[in-house]
Amino acid sequence: MKRLATIAVAGTSIIVLSGCELRRDGAEEEPAVEQAAESEDGTTATPTPTESASPVASIIRNDAAPREPVAEVPTQPVELTIPFPDGTDISAAAERQLAGLLTEDALQEDWPVILGGHTDSGGNDQANLRASRARAEAVAAWLVERGVADERIRVIAFGEQNPIAPNALPDGTPNEAGRRTNRRVEIRIAPPAGPRAGTETGAGNRTGQDQGA
Repeated sequence: MKRLATIAVAGTSIIVLSGCELRRDGAEEEPAVEQAAESEDGTTATPTPTESASPVASIIRNDAAPREPVAEVPTQPVELTIPFPDGTDISAAAERQLAGLLTEDALQEDWPVILGGHTDSGGNDQANLRASRARAEAVAAWLVERGVADERIRVIAFGEQNPIAPNALPDGTPNEAGRRTNRRVEIRIAPPAGPRAGTETGAGNRTGQDQGA
């Protein structure tokens, strides 16, 4: 009987130990709880937050910085060529160019408006002078109708004197494309170069420009 009791006690001990091992092996690890450190006087010290590594943004406003003065850009002269490939009437394309000219700063200045009329080499000299003046006069009238002072405008008839394209081909035949290019009015709006003796400006002087071109 004693032997049986000893065996029973030993079996019970093994079962109890096995249960302890099972509980120890199967227990989940509890998360570590951060505990506040206690100071020497027994009070609890609050953990110090970690300082951010980000730089502190500047509070200086950009618009508070001193600004350099902006240099005023002077008004620039304007040069424009208006084509007159056929006759002396202003075409739709030429009118669009003139409409753009009205927006130029140079036109707002009190500068003279020089209109130089040109033709090709076809016809005689007097006919070409008349045709070149008629083209320049058409542009002058268009500008005056839209508010440009008549006394600012000066018309010069050049006739065939200043071609910008060949009037004839190398074999001597007419160069039609070049002749169409030469029929034009050149506009220049710029500060006056200075008074010239015996020179007048304005509408009343336009008809007298043919012979002096």
